[in-house]
Amino acid sequence: MAPVQRPDNIATMINGVELYNPDNVSILEEYLSKQCESGEYDLEANLAILKLYQFNPTLAKEPIIVKILVKALTAIPAPDFNLCLYLLAEHSDLKSIEKLTDLQRLLEQARYAKFWQSDLKPWTAVVPNFETEIRLVIARVMAMSYQTIAADSLSATLGLSGDAFDTFCQNQQWQKSGNLVQIPINKDNEAKAVVIRENIKFEQLTKVIGYSNEM
Repeated sequence: MAPVQRPDNIATMINGVELYNPDNVSILEEYLSKQCESGEYDLEANLAILKLYQFNPTLAKEPIIVKILVKALTAIPAPDFNLCLYLLAEHSDLKSIEKLTDLQRLLEQARYAKFWQSDLKPWTAVVPNFETEIRLVIARVMAMSYQTIAADSLSATLGLSGDAFDTFCQNQQWQKSGNLVQIPINKDNEAKAVVIRENIKFEQLTKVIGYSNEM
């Protein structure tokens, strides 16, 4: 996701007493729509919308709630989605929330192939870059977990095949050779030697030596 560049007027609305001003909701909703189009993401501003809905239930709009949750999915493994759900207790019966929660579980359980088998069209209609942003989330997990991985397994994990898969790997600077994909070594996937140190106090050592002498 692109780093947020929060406009000054939005910053004013989500800080202090203005956070509870229902007159701000339409401006914040418009800002959310811009996030969906541009690929930027502002969790605090989106939570401010949900807080306004919480205090003013008649203002709540399901399409806006869906946009907020879809954007939150692209922030996994950050807990953004759950933070949003906590503010949506009044709307927990919405089918859209149930379906998005199912997708969240698949992503958090790393069941990526199953995720791509789901119907994602309703969500890409809301956030055009949704699939791209989810693939970048998965790519970060792969880069943290593997140095090499089977190409067919990675293809299913990313929901890509053929030229689209090859292009994605190139963009990530992953080297594909036959049915293997090599991921550059980084601080997360690098094998580290485990050094085990045992701290023995001097008093314990003298007891062991004394016991040996007695024998």
